[in-house]
Amino acid sequence: MQTSSDRHEYPSHWEADVVLRDGGTARIRPITVDDAERLVSFYEQVSDESKYYRFFAPYPRLSAKDVHRFTHHDFVDRVGLAATVGGEFIATVRYDRINADGRPASAPADEAEVAFLVQDAHQGRGVASALLEHIAAVARERDIRRFAAEVLPANSKMIKVFTDAGYQQKRHFEDGVVRLEFDLEPTDRSLAVQRAREQRAEARSVQRLLAPGSVAVIGAGRTPGGVGRSVLDNLREAGFTGRLYAVNKALHEKELDGVPAHRSVRDIAEPVDLAVVAVPAPYVPEVVAECGEHGVQGLVVVSAGYAESGPAGRERQRALVRQARTYGMRIIGPNAFGVINTSPEVRLNASLAPEMPRPGRIGLFAQSGAIGIALLSRLHRRGGGVTGVTGVSTFVSSGNRADVSGNDVLQYWYDDPDTDVALMYLESIGNPRKFTRLARRTAAAKPLVVVQGARHAAAPQGHAVRATRLPHATVSALLRQAGVIRVDTITELVDAGLLLARQPLPAGPRVAILGNSESLGLLTFDACLAEGLRPLPPLDLTTAASAEDFHRALTKALADDRCDAVVVTAIPAVGETSAQDAALAEALRSASASAPAKPVLVVHVELGGLAEALSAAASTAPQAASTAPGSGQTPRPAERPATTLSGPSEASPRLIPAYPAAERAVRALGEAVKYAQWRREAADPGKVPEYEDIDEKGAAEQIDELLSRGSGLTLAPEDACVLLGRYGIDVHRALPAPTPDEAAAAARTLGYPVALKTTAPHLRHRADLGGVRLDLTDEAQLRRAYTELTDLFGTPEVLRPVVQGMAPRGVDTVVRAVIDPAAGAVLSFGLAGAASELLGDTAHRLVPVTDRDAGSLVRSIRTAPLLFGWRGSAPVDTVALEELMLRVSRLVDDHPEVVAVSLEPVVVAPRGLSVLGATVRLARAPVRDDLGPRTLPVV
Repeated sequence: MQTSSDRHEYPSHWEADVVLRDGGTARIRPITVDDAERLVSFYEQVSDESKYYRFFAPYPRLSAKDVHRFTHHDFVDRVGLAATVGGEFIATVRYDRINADGRPASAPADEAEVAFLVQDAHQGRGVASALLEHIAAVARERDIRRFAAEVLPANSKMIKVFTDAGYQQKRHFEDGVVRLEFDLEPTDRSLAVQRAREQRAEARSVQRLLAPGSVAVIGAGRTPGGVGRSVLDNLREAGFTGRLYAVNKALHEKELDGVPAHRSVRDIAEPVDLAVVAVPAPYVPEVVAECGEHGVQGLVVVSAGYAESGPAGRERQRALVRQARTYGMRIIGPNAFGVINTSPEVRLNASLAPEMPRPGRIGLFAQSGAIGIALLSRLHRRGGGVTGVTGVSTFVSSGNRADVSGNDVLQYWYDDPDTDVALMYLESIGNPRKFTRLARRTAAAKPLVVVQGARHAAAPQGHAVRATRLPHATVSALLRQAGVIRVDTITELVDAGLLLARQPLPAGPRVAILGNSESLGLLTFDACLAEGLRPLPPLDLTTAASAEDFHRALTKALADDRCDAVVVTAIPAVGETSAQDAALAEALRSASASAPAKPVLVVHVELGGLAEALSAAASTAPQAASTAPGSGQTPRPAERPATTLSGPSEASPRLIPAYPAAERAVRALGEAVKYAQWRREAADPGKVPEYEDIDEKGAAEQIDELLSRGSGLTLAPEDACVLLGRYGIDVHRALPAPTPDEAAAAARTLGYPVALKTTAPHLRHRADLGGVRLDLTDEAQLRRAYTELTDLFGTPEVLRPVVQGMAPRGVDTVVRAVIDPAAGAVLSFGLAGAASELLGDTAHRLVPVTDRDAGSLVRSIRTAPLLFGWRGSAPVDTVALEELMLRVSRLVDDHPEVVAVSLEPVVVAPRGLSVLGATVRLARAPVRDDLGPRTLPVV
């Protein structure tokens, strides 16, 4: 429990765990009066040179006055943060608010002097950079807008920390000191720097788990068959290239099947990089403490009995993560299946998988151990006899993903040269906002295919998940916007992954179909249409087609400028031999080599020999010794040599994926076509326009004034119209009409013709229920309509009628924005009316929306033709509609306090549009968001 200091309560929300440059972790927290001894101990371990750089003079020890000053803070004008490992300080940073003369000050002074001190043993780990991010966020929270720092010219490391941070800064030299001043407002460059550091650090933390130099299996018993012993055997049989140790308190032997054995990790003389923990949950804390004290870098916890077992296990899991992070260690698990790295330099099988997968270029991540087994099994089976040799680069099964998650693995795969395609099975997404950001960046470099389990149920008990109000369909749409290839089953996951790993991306949706079965060709043609592809008429080669016929037809199809991809269908001939299979496979391979930029897929029916031959035709591995050349015999799967899976690069053998059904092949091709289109569009994502008439400052002042009345309020119509007007969004004026006389007065003010409508919640935006009367041209019609509404639906007090001037005719649409606690700000668009709501015909984009996003948003709903002149109607002003959405996006992006905006209806006419109804909701902005400093999820 931390003791608060002078004026304010201890700000616990400033506490954070961070990943450092070398992949280790540290905890950042405010310094308090309880830290006096820690501060003195820390200072004693700092070199004289570092002390000189900090105080500009020899300063061998801290005085009692210094210790008091550096541990007593008011958390407003004076703040100190410490980075800790094992509970001890490794670095500190502090700021003191100053005025224009450089003297101590209080608000409204908005400048502070900042200073760092990093223990020499931890310099170069990125500790100061992480502390700068966090102290800057604290300062912004306390209305400090600018930092100043004085640094000796020789202290190049600290100068580099400031200059590399990406903030706009000024530098000048006076009295032998470099004075740096920089604004704390995040810039595009500072955010880019922060995220690049985040990627390098988190990727390195995963690399330490996947490429260790030494592994200790804790809980490996004498008797084969236990969990720990199984992992030890799997590591040994995979040929792990590093040092391997068996650890078990019950062991008295010096070796266990040739592996050095110890009773504790502390008894191992050499460093241990990775510990696999396979002991009962009650004994895990002791093991973690021993690992931390020995300097182990990371843990794979396969032990069960944590959050998946209920509330007590959930608290046990939190304690496990807190304990591991105290020592700077990261955890995969608990309840994990394990990790695999097939690289010849590592050969790590620290998992319960009894066989090492074939090496290849597909990365696999699964939150479920059972699904992980199924994925490995399917790839092994497909690699053994359906589509040729297919391999895995790395495999991670995260179990309860209490610490290392899919986000971390994405950071690793992003620049992993051994991974060309990433396949992920997710049962929950702990931080969708970050996942979407990382997925967008990863998908721009390599395909990312995701299947999400538990779509219609709660996440598994072991998973800590942020609450979201978005339906699954919306989350899927947002993932697709980020370039994620979303599939529904693990079969589709593998199908898409094989195609993307083996073949180039198609340049468009045009598909040529050829084969020796007219019926199979027609099935493929229909499947293409169902997937939104543009198939050419199938070419039937007849059942008498030879390998040479296939070669000629495929070569011609690939040379045709009207085709972007080719699907070859093949059925077996009666009495067909393996030699003929091999000849057909070689014919297809050599023909496809003539057009390396176009993908080729094969649909086969019960034709295992062809699938195997397709792999062998491109394999560079030596043939098994038991198979003589030309013998026509196919080696058994267990004998078949493993080869490295080749990506679609020109220098690698090109493997042709084969599928047992036309629908599966075409579905995979359809996903590749959509992904290729996304890649092309992502190269030019558009821009967020600047509008000169936006009054951002005035909107901020109005929001602050409104929130001073209370948090979480829906604005009155007048306030909502004023706020929206500051962003160039004009809402059609509506006047209340609590009586017929006031309705008539309102109509005279607005001018006829007018509309009379109810605003009662159960009738609002439901014109189909009859709560709206349009085109009222005089007072008599207005009074008659008023009587009809009250007779039908109730008293004016219930109906809350309003009078509004008529807007030009057009298409009624809805524009909404909402801040989801998990996904962030989301902009939505659809047509107004019950039909669109029932069909779920709404499109979504993440904020901030670019001009390209707005254009695609308008066109992506199924009812979009109504906006573009369907059946002879006049096209409406979609340019004005896109501008409206861009302005709404700017509003919620500039002001996170705007948590919901609903414009309904928005009537889009052939020229211009009219916003007839608007609702705006405000709430206090969260203290931290995805633009804040780097931090690991809170446990």
